[in-house]
Amino acid sequence: MFQMKTYQCPQAIALSVNSTANVRRLLILLWLLSFYALTASSQELVFKNAELVSGTDKEDGASYRFTRVNSKVDAIVTINGRSSSNVRLVSFDMDNVGHDKAFQPRVGYGNDNTPNGLTDWWMEFNISFVKTGTNTAVSVDSFQVTGLDIDGNGQKINEWVCFYNNKTYMFENSTLLHGLNMMEMVNSVSTVVGRKFVGPTTNFTDVDTSATNVMVTNKYESTNSFRLRAGATSTGANGASNRMYSFWFKSFSYQAPNEFTLPLVLLNFNTTLAEKKVNVNWTTGKEKELSHFVIERSTNGMDYTEVGVVVANGSSNVKIDYSFSDMLKTDLKGILYYRLKMVDMDGSFQRSTVKLIRLGETKSTAAISTYPNPVMSELRVTLPASWQNNKVV
Repeated sequence: MFQMKTYQCPQAIALSVNSTANVRRLLILLWLLSFYALTASSQELVFKNAELVSGTDKEDGASYRFTRVNSKVDAIVTINGRSSSNVRLVSFDMDNVGHDKAFQPRVGYGNDNTPNGLTDWWMEFNISFVKTGTNTAVSVDSFQVTGLDIDGNGQKINEWVCFYNNKTYMFENSTLLHGLNMMEMVNSVSTVVGRKFVGPTTNFTDVDTSATNVMVTNKYESTNSFRLRAGATSTGANGASNRMYSFWFKSFSYQAPNEFTLPLVLLNFNTTLAEKKVNVNWTTGKEKELSHFVIERSTNGMDYTEVGVVVANGSSNVKIDYSFSDMLKTDLKGILYYRLKMVDMDGSFQRSTVKLIRLGETKSTAAISTYPNPVMSELRVTLPASWQNNKVV
């Protein structure tokens, strides 16, 4: 004998044979399902054929309109500002290279050559959405924007981009980018308002959407307007400071994606030199499933090694202070660069800004070095080792 297996079946739906009405209902149902599938995920926004609508072309305050980024919405892109008068907008939106559906500004510095010393520059854009053909503000329920080809010139220049008020961001597990919090005072409180993604000096050919290790995708929800910055940094005199950026308002497939919500809030991060020891101190204001901190050190500002690990509290909404002491070898001279690698429980991570320690300083008076000259957004002051941790007027 054999035993017959039985299966539960869903309740059958009875339809009359050759019923035109039922065929129509079925077609309508299929259409609704396909429509839902298309609208359930973030839609692509198309940025093509911009027109200057106010202000002076390529100058601060100039506004451009991209018509019908979707079927009902236009996008107004305004130049918010730039780090200095040396920064120029070479092209507002390049359409002969890269991808014509993306917003692709080209931002240059000076005469395309950077000066000697550390130089950092940027241009900021504000993107707002309006009802097509009007200036009536509207919100887009959900969209994603991917920064493509965030790389360098192969020598001393590397690009970076900033996205403000993003809900989440995602990049490759093997990414060459490292992210930094963008802090601003909101209601007298230092608050994370965006995320900066810094690329390598390595040059990648063309604006290749398969080069996922130099790409980052940001998600926005119920958004009427947001800001983004296109910037770069050079570590010395070099050419090719004329940089192209590509912001494509869609998502891409990553081989091993890591997605992050608003990151850990790093309130403070400092380094000081005492005797033959560098003291590294930092404070967090919010932790969520944080595993540990890795202290990284470099002698050239590019190649870092791990010098210590500190276990994190894990999850917290209060201020927590951390510290680490790095004992130095006697033969170390010049400048040391320190940064934190903050690792979550799932292995994802983010990095802090970089702090500098100068070794071998013997002068009894303060030595002041400015980069660049003239000063734009940052002034670096070098003091003798004996002055550290003392009040200076």
